[in-house]
Amino acid sequence: MNDRNDKTESTAGGDEVALFADGACSGNPGPGGWGVLLRCRGREKELSGAEPATTNNRMELLAVISGLEALKRPARVRVCTDSQYVMKGVTEWLASWKRRGWKTADRQPVKNVDLWLRLETALAPHHVEWQWVRGHAGHPENERVDRLAAAALAHLKLTGDRSDP
Repeated sequence: MNDRNDKTESTAGGDEVALFADGACSGNPGPGGWGVLLRCRGREKELSGAEPATTNNRMELLAVISGLEALKRPARVRVCTDSQYVMKGVTEWLASWKRRGWKTADRQPVKNVDLWLRLETALAPHHVEWQWVRGHAGHPENERVDRLAAAALAHLKLTGDRSDP
């Protein structure tokens, strides 16, 4: 089922949700789009959106955030992404960034702190497992969310409208 307006329902205690996410950018920085596919109990929901001035990394982050924020209740979530930046950011770098006051190992400010904080909040109620897939390598769901991100970007360029096409 493709229901773009309602939040995906999961029961307390945690349904299993598969979240496939991707971002796209035309120029980096430039206009960008993101796409998400949520799958739970045999049902599917697609989400997408766009920003007029952004980066690919921001779109990758926003895709995962948007998918997690669409969940109504705590769930066991498998996030599938082709973004090493997002996956390693959460699983390897986030704790160190926070300990260092949002600085990288070489004392530079962490980019996209606003989205990392939002992602941390979105992750909190869920049990999340991360899976990396190679982008543009024929993974069906990754190709699907890539098309959603590209369609959102194209819609933005054509109409100036950032909402889900």
